[in-house]
Amino acid sequence: MHHITTGKWNGHETFILHSDTMEATLLPSLGNNVIRLWDKASEREVLRTPAESDLDYYLTKPYHFGIPMLMPPGRIRRGRFSYAGVDYQFDQNTANENHIHGLHRTQAWTVVDQHSCDTCCSVTATFRTADDPNWMRQYPTPLEFSMKLKLAGGILTQKLSVTNLGDKAAPFGFGTHTWLMLDNQPERWSLTVPVTGVYELDEELIMTGRTLPLHEHDALNHGLNLKGSQFDTVFSIGNHQPEAWLTRDDGYRIRYTGNEPYFKHWVLYTRGEADEIICVEPYTWLPDAPNLPFDQAKTGLIDLQPQTPVELVLDLEVIQP
Repeated sequence: MHHITTGKWNGHETFILHSDTMEATLLPSLGNNVIRLWDKASEREVLRTPAESDLDYYLTKPYHFGIPMLMPPGRIRRGRFSYAGVDYQFDQNTANENHIHGLHRTQAWTVVDQHSCDTCCSVTATFRTADDPNWMRQYPTPLEFSMKLKLAGGILTQKLSVTNLGDKAAPFGFGTHTWLMLDNQPERWSLTVPVTGVYELDEELIMTGRTLPLHEHDALNHGLNLKGSQFDTVFSIGNHQPEAWLTRDDGYRIRYTGNEPYFKHWVLYTRGEADEIICVEPYTWLPDAPNLPFDQAKTGLIDLQPQTPVELVLDLEVIQP
């Protein structure tokens, strides 16, 4: 039987979605982040989970835990771009006066619906950017977000609906920074991600506009053992389905997928050599997309028309051996 309970993390209310095999913990009041995914069947943490003592670090860099939502993901050169006659200036919050990982941090979302039945349970939360002056200062087009988190057996689904409440088209990019645990045993895990090319980065880790051959990264198409691997790399999926598989040597598998046609890129990040974690990050747009010499079909920049919702869906499935 699926059901929902509530809890606390550093005094903030959490919503815990339960199935027979999984528990997913949502923290709506600090960024609507999925901060924990507990595999009851295998008794292991699927995600990097913040401890109570991590509060200060979480408030500074919430995208270092769980499944944080990035709006937009990646770097933007000098934090500056123009679109449909509107100038956007994001805070220059990383090296070389660039911007990184968007405007969504620890804003409070409002839970508007809960549902439980025999086959699934879900929590829906909403957020309007017009309620956040700091957001509007940087991105003056008002947006409304609704995110439905659903747990059905071993499948966790994030369904994000984005609506432009303004009167002009606006650019949008979305991604997650999903911290998948390797249990300090990278040699037991392999990663399969159908990809076709590597996007070249300059010395500021921003896109040059060139796509490079895969070379040694072609192993990702067949299953790359993660021992000794090191990533901070942006990949194109070409015409492949946006799907990644993380597999342990005993047959334990995690399948991560995004809906088409929106998710066009993967970022892989290991924070040095792979050991404790690997971040498998589905992106809709390329970092610095509005400034790149590509059309929207390649960058993945979503042209948000007024009052026309866009729905972005990610499934994370845990498959027992």
